[in-house]
Amino acid sequence: MVSTGKRLYAHLRPYLKYMALAAIFLMAVSVVNLAILWVIRHLVNAVMVDRNATALASQMGILLILFMAMGLLTVGHSLLMAYVSQRVVTDFRIRLFEHLEGLSLDFFAKRRTGEVLSRLSNDVGVIQNVATTVPVDLAKQSVTLLGGLAILLYMNWKLCLLVLGVVPFVVLTAKVFGRRLKRLSTQVQDEIADTSTILEEVISGIRIVKSFARERYEASRFARQVRRAAEVALEKAKVMAFFIPVVTVLTLAGAAGVLWYGGQQVIRGTMSPGDLVAFVLYGGILMGPFSAFARLFSQMKEVQGATERVFEILDAHSQVAQLPGAEPMLIIGHVAFHDVSFQYDIGMPVLKHVSFQVKPGQTVALVGPSGAGKTTLVNLLHRFYDPTEGWIEIDGRDIRKIQIEGFYRQIGLVPQETILFGGTIRENILYGKLDATQDELISAVRSANAHDFIMSFPRGYDMIVGEKGINLSGGQRQRIAIARAILKDPKILILDEATSSLDNESERLIQDALERLMKGRTTFVIAHRLTTIQNADLILVLDKGQIVEQGTHAELLDRKGLYHYLHTIKLAGIEV
Repeated sequence: MVSTGKRLYAHLRPYLKYMALAAIFLMAVSVVNLAILWVIRHLVNAVMVDRNATALASQMGILLILFMAMGLLTVGHSLLMAYVSQRVVTDFRIRLFEHLEGLSLDFFAKRRTGEVLSRLSNDVGVIQNVATTVPVDLAKQSVTLLGGLAILLYMNWKLCLLVLGVVPFVVLTAKVFGRRLKRLSTQVQDEIADTSTILEEVISGIRIVKSFARERYEASRFARQVRRAAEVALEKAKVMAFFIPVVTVLTLAGAAGVLWYGGQQVIRGTMSPGDLVAFVLYGGILMGPFSAFARLFSQMKEVQGATERVFEILDAHSQVAQLPGAEPMLIIGHVAFHDVSFQYDIGMPVLKHVSFQVKPGQTVALVGPSGAGKTTLVNLLHRFYDPTEGWIEIDGRDIRKIQIEGFYRQIGLVPQETILFGGTIRENILYGKLDATQDELISAVRSANAHDFIMSFPRGYDMIVGEKGINLSGGQRQRIAIARAILKDPKILILDEATSSLDNESERLIQDALERLMKGRTTFVIAHRLTTIQNADLILVLDKGQIVEQGTHAELLDRKGLYHYLHTIKLAGIEV
């Protein structure tokens, strides 16, 4: 199995040349820093030992040039890294979003929205902040370390050994703290995801929250989660609060040893003051990489946890897949289920050995008690899921051998809970056919009995519907959804008909629009209205995942079975 680091490297590969150039700039900054300290060494000797005014002026001129070079190199590095980090996070989020869109519904059924959003935003943000900066910073610190060591060895190898004496302790400290930092970093991201989940649930369900007067309950639930997240973050901060200072103390101990031993040599006259100052400064710079390596080590542990969470999504595969050799197909509308069984969870079948056939243009009503498997059946037809056993054919071809995108373009869905996006009415209707002409748009809207109410708004078709269509009534939302389906012009139509909660006028308009939509199409209706059931060409009666009866309205009434019972209590106004 490919390691997380190698996979992350593969994502960064397109930008390695920019990162390499940024690293070169940053390494050049390190070289300039080392050069500045070398100039300071000569400057101190020229002033404090030789008292040479000419040397002072020349060394100051060199310092100014080095300062300007450092500034230019730093600007170049900053611009390059800003470009790389933004491109990396953009590519990561786009790829993650596209992959999410390609996953089947089972993935989303097992995960909460807030968790997925957290990985798309927070985890990718961690990768952006760390993955692009750590390699470049590592290159800079390596140059500083190697260059500083070379100069220190050249100046005084005994003092250099004092500096290197702290290295084993720094490495041991990083190893001790590293495991806890990785675990806590992952926990922090998990808690942030849970916080985002609660926030998303409350905002999207704010009507229910207010209706049940659960503001205090939700505030308490959110506060508990935020506190849990804060506790884990505080635990991580405590580890960091010890980790970095311990490394810093170790490096300062090395610097103190240099000062003591070097001071002794200056007193004995075996080292000049300038050399001691330069050595201390170089030693300080050399301690910098040790502290930086400790910081970079903790950041690498943090990005490792975030990367694993992101790759967990990228590793998820859709359970709905087209078979090898799948081809595009122009659908006519003949539908056949062959011994189809399905289960969401192992050992809990929802559909059992379902078989039936529907001719093109027929209307099929699905009837049965709640939980009988009606919605699951149409979900399988729509290829939101694939059967656990058996197969489904469209016009004599297994739907798994039809290219998925082309298949989805020819099947329409009007769900019971109307889903609208937060843009304009026009944008929501054009979702059915993005390149539709104005005439096609108006024709579809009129067929859905929606034109008049749309034109009653001040902005007409350009009115913002609000999140999930909150600015529209239930009947208005349904008619827009019907117009969207009409514009798509599907060959197979799936309706979860729900008009019982609407006023009589809205119900009449929607029923009229649905009848226009159904005309000439193979239609599956999860039926709630008696008129739809009575006019259907075929009625499938489901109970406990099986088709227990099928036939026309009159045929099923004559059998005096479950359909007769359901029909009788429906007439009495009893919901089942």
